[in-house]
Amino acid sequence: MTDTLDAQLDAIFAARDRADMGPTIAALLPIAEEHPHHPRVLYELGGAYDTAGEEAKALDLYERAMELGLAGDIRRRCFLQYGSTLRNLGRLDDSLDVFARARTEFPDSVALGAFEALTLHAAGRADTALAALLELLADHVDAAELTRYKPALRGNAEYLRSLDAEPEANPPS
Repeated sequence: MTDTLDAQLDAIFAARDRADMGPTIAALLPIAEEHPHHPRVLYELGGAYDTAGEEAKALDLYERAMELGLAGDIRRRCFLQYGSTLRNLGRLDDSLDVFARARTEFPDSVALGAFEALTLHAAGRADTALAALLELLADHVDAAELTRYKPALRGNAEYLRSLDAEPEANPPS
């Protein structure tokens, strides 16, 4: 049954029109009614609402999908979309918390790192956001011209991150 359900969900998303998510949502609603506790169904419906600009509806669906055991790459994508939706709704601390959890589970995810940097920037931590992107470059981009500069990128990232660090309670005199 899961293979059939996955194929059905894949077909719905292959036919979606991101500019008009109404038909996609309409196709997913009866499936969600039939499978109200299936994590992927909840995630896909949440993503459809999110793309349609109905972020508040998406949040609950993302949360339920995660609680019900969404796993693997789809869980990584859910973390990314959930964290981004929280950012878009102005819930920056919640977004940062989601990305922190996600990066613990998926430490090598470049996409999570990039979208976490967007939240850091939105939270007024521009130096830390740039530091995170420099670290992503150093850790994940294999370009001959970049290789020799990776230590410098990491050093600059460390410096930039320190600029956003909270000042000590009792700075030295």
